[in-house]
Amino acid sequence: MRILSKLMLGCSALCFAVPAFAQGGTAAGGGTNWVAVAAGIAMAIASAGCGLGQGRAAASATEGIARNPSAGAAIQTALIIGLAFIESLAIYTLLIVFVKM
Repeated sequence: MRILSKLMLGCSALCFAVPAFAQGGTAAGGGTNWVAVAAGIAMAIASAGCGLGQGRAAASATEGIARNPSAGAAIQTALIIGLAFIESLAIYTLLIVFVKM
C-alpha cells in the first residue's frame, strides 16, 4: 500500500509538472486565464470542505439523537441551521467564482 501511495504521488507530481515545460506561444487564445484556474481550484477546495463538514455534522447529529432520543427535535433544528451555514460557504464561493471570471 505504501508503494502504491508513493507511485500515485509521483504520477500526480509529473502531471502538474507537464504544463510548466510546455512551449509558450502567442496563438490566437492569448494565454492561460489563471483567474479561471484559481477559481476552479478554490471551488473544488470549498466543495470538499463543505462535503466533509456536512458529513461530520450529520454523523454527530445522528449519534446525539441515538444517545438521547428525547432531544431529537433540538438536535435536528441545530443540524439544519448548521447545514445552512455550511452550504452558504459553497454558494458564496460559487458567487465569487462567477464574479471574478
